[in-house]
Amino acid sequence: MKLYYSKGACSLSPHIIACEAELPIELIEVDLATKRTKSGEDFLSINPNGYVPVLVLDDGNRLTEGPAIVQYLADQAPGKHLVPSAGTFERYQLQQWLNFIATEIHKGGFGPLFNPATPEAAKKMAIASLTSRLGTVAEQLANRAFLLGEHFTVADAYLFVTLGWGAYVDVDISRWPVLVDYVAKISARPAVQKAMTEEGLI
Repeated sequence: MKLYYSKGACSLSPHIIACEAELPIELIEVDLATKRTKSGEDFLSINPNGYVPVLVLDDGNRLTEGPAIVQYLADQAPGKHLVPSAGTFERYQLQQWLNFIATEIHKGGFGPLFNPATPEAAKKMAIASLTSRLGTVAEQLANRAFLLGEHFTVADAYLFVTLGWGAYVDVDISRWPVLVDYVAKISARPAVQKAMTEEGLI
């Protein structure tokens, strides 16, 4: 399998899950500004939308969108318990969190803050919304180790990646000590350290 990624982007989430699941994966770095891979390949021929991640399977099939990719990867290693079993209520709770992170935190919250064309007034609105959503997450984590309880899942990998973006756009999560502890706990996982090292982030 090949994972098209950009350093520190949301593609870090499936990278972490591939490491957690101990799946062999070829990493292909993408320059999102030029839409070229490190070897010069036209990334738009891989994903016409021009963003990562993209997972290309050995049979040539492709998956885009991080929440879909992480579930696929986790399902390849069921013994790792990175996702609840398909068809269970817990699996739908997982998908609920993946959608919340994707829409409310990633795109709706951090997305406008990374866009230099976003007006200041819109950035303030995005920060206000993001602050509210992070408060929701902090409440969820107040009495549990991870989003779904005592087991690390793909939703935790995605949330961890997005929380790390705060330092780049002046969103300080220290007002929620539970989130600071959560980030530190996930960062210490060997698979997370491996993925971040492979991307040159640490």
